[in-house]
Amino acid sequence: MVNPVAGLGGPAGLKGSDGAAIQALALQRGSRSRAQERAERMLQVVAAAVPDAAIVTAGGPMGATAVSAAELRAVVTFDPPPHTDARDTRSAVVDLVDAGAGLVLFVGGDGTARDVAADLPRGVPILGVPAGVKMYSSCFATGPETAGAIAARWLAGELPVRTAEVLDVDEDALREGVVQPRLHALVEIPEVPGRTQARKAATPGSEAAAVAAAARGMARRLEPGVRYLLGPGGTIAELGRQLGLDLSPLGVDVVLDGRLVVRDASEAELFAQVAAGPARALVTVIGGQGFVLGRGNQQLSPRVIGALGTDPLLVVATEQKLIELAGRPLLVDTGDRGLDAALSGHVRVVTGPGTVAVYPIASPE
Repeated sequence: MVNPVAGLGGPAGLKGSDGAAIQALALQRGSRSRAQERAERMLQVVAAAVPDAAIVTAGGPMGATAVSAAELRAVVTFDPPPHTDARDTRSAVVDLVDAGAGLVLFVGGDGTARDVAADLPRGVPILGVPAGVKMYSSCFATGPETAGAIAARWLAGELPVRTAEVLDVDEDALREGVVQPRLHALVEIPEVPGRTQARKAATPGSEAAAVAAAARGMARRLEPGVRYLLGPGGTIAELGRQLGLDLSPLGVDVVLDGRLVVRDASEAELFAQVAAGPARALVTVIGGQGFVLGRGNQQLSPRVIGALGTDPLLVVATEQKLIELAGRPLLVDTGDRGLDAALSGHVRVVTGPGTVAVYPIASPE
């Protein structure tokens, strides 16, 4: 089940994609959904493992288009209207389960997960392919190929299930900088340790001193004449406070020589800024998940990151966030597999005024 507009608001800097007005504005700003291509990537893995699989799905862009592109057989149980909304997602899922689907794969973000879970019968597991703007929930695979591999193993009858949370936040509040994830459902997902996404972990208040120290360390490393594209996150918000700048709560901002050049920039605005002179992306780590690109900062698109040159990323995080990953790498999920591979290896993470950790970074495949 594909949400055709999932992630549409991300590159446009709109903090989500819910509602026709937001979707129209995102399109006006030149944004596009990556749901179809991510669905195809997931299904190509399934097709390689189980080439004769028949996929029960919704019609057209809600599923059948991606199934056909992966050269699998689509069994269409729901015919969507030209413009779909949450009601169509819920209806499609009911029809999939009624047709005998034993695992519901969906492509979208937290809002899609919420709709999938709304009328889901007990005992039917789900698995999300991350393609939205908001992905706080723990019912997602770490990436499209990972979801496909899990689905193939599920078809072989090899996997147990675990309970996962479906969380979502109010997008209007999010645009005002208020992040209050709310639990909407508990669902079952196939269990593959390290291949499904943990829920986003908040930074505890006891870490305030460590956050301040990490931000102070990064502030000392900022160079004159370089445009810094500052992604969202508590550590970068603290960096802005130390620099005396009014950064956007959850957007991507551009800072040059201590001045705020663009606040809450869209993908197109970031690309224009990179073209204007030397620039680097400054990002932090999502607690509990390890993502540095591809979750909540889709304005930092493959086009933008690619234009930054051979050393595009600066990462800042507390030592505790790295410890909590228990050796798992930081993750980049830009949507461009070639770029993700180029970014993989090791990255320097500023953790304090005089401390830098060299930490592995990889694509979630």
